[in-house]
Amino acid sequence: MPDDQYASVRYLVDDVDAAVAFYTDVLGFTVLSRPAPPFADVVRGPLRLLLSGPQTSGARATPQELAGPGRNRIHLVVDDLDAELERLRGVGVHPLGEVVAGPGGRQFLVTDPAGNLVEVFEPAS
Repeated sequence: MPDDQYASVRYLVDDVDAAVAFYTDVLGFTVLSRPAPPFADVVRGPLRLLLSGPQTSGARATPQELAGPGRNRIHLVVDDLDAELERLRGVGVHPLGEVVAGPGGRQFLVTDPAGNLVEVFEPAS
């Protein structure tokens, strides 16, 4: 898939190795490239997640007061939220709070090693 077919999101991370391991081993992403130690990009479907360590231009361009993890998050859709919750707990990843339900479906949040939010969502049937 050419890069222009991905929707790319940049996450600033403290430890690129830990972020790559989390997104690949825990959330099912695949490494697209790892051109230098402070940067990697991983993909899952049409999502390209840019993992930028402190030495990257993406991190250096960010004002210090905005450099921490924020409320924005990637949104991963799953078929069975309960099964995914159990799988994540089984590998030591615990949700922030409880499962939340609404008219569109159910969700819970986890954080990556840098504190960035990831929403795991099951649409209503």
